[in-house]
Amino acid sequence: MTKYEIFAALHVPGEPLILFNVWDAGSAKVAARAGAKAIATGSASVAAAHGVGDAEGLPIDLALANAARIVAAVDLPVSIDFEGGYAVDEEALAANLAALAATGAIGCNFEDQVVGGQGMHAIDVQARRIAAARRGAGPDFFLNARTDIFLQAKPDTHDQAKAEAAIERAHAYAGAGASGFFVPGLADLKLLERVCAASPLPVNFMAFPGAPLAKTVAEAGIARISHGPFPHLLALKAFEDAAREAFADT
Repeated sequence: MTKYEIFAALHVPGEPLILFNVWDAGSAKVAARAGAKAIATGSASVAAAHGVGDAEGLPIDLALANAARIVAAVDLPVSIDFEGGYAVDEEALAANLAALAATGAIGCNFEDQVVGGQGMHAIDVQARRIAAARRGAGPDFFLNARTDIFLQAKPDTHDQAKAEAAIERAHAYAGAGASGFFVPGLADLKLLERVCAASPLPVNFMAFPGAPLAKTVAEAGIARISHGPFPHLLALKAFEDAAREAFADT
């Protein structure tokens, strides 16, 4: 099996792929040593490790170079958080995805928020963007289409209507060539179960402090669990605590 096929096969509803997100080649090696079946980056973590902000604050040449170094560091499939693809124009987007695929990455997250702007791209616009990304990345590349419906709304407003809006996007994105569907911010188990049951694509959950346990989320039909920026935040906290102790020990 190719790495593309291996990665796709790991997305099993009820038995989710666990991605403990990394930010560079060194953290990728640690994740692999700890038992990861695949490697995935988190854009916020990669940006912070380079001293810049998220939302494509990291220049694309550095993002691609970092991706290439991670791919070279491990033998596992590598998926890159590529945010909005560093372009709005479809031709530029296709070119950027081709460049990402050329690093050896086998997949990416691709989000529907308007990076640097307000709100989300309309469904038809994002579907065309996904189709352009697919043309650029090739037929086997795992395009994990992220919707920001739930991230852009307070948790107490997450309801059936938003779940149905997400399902509509899942169908549109699948028709445009997406491989997976990512719903970060959604933690209501009944709504998760509804989205998983209705989505034509395997659904990705983002773990966070206080979120339902992985076993519970899996029972809702989730096929992939990402940890987003939180592994990097944990690492930084451990580093800061150790540094404070070292500086105080005089």
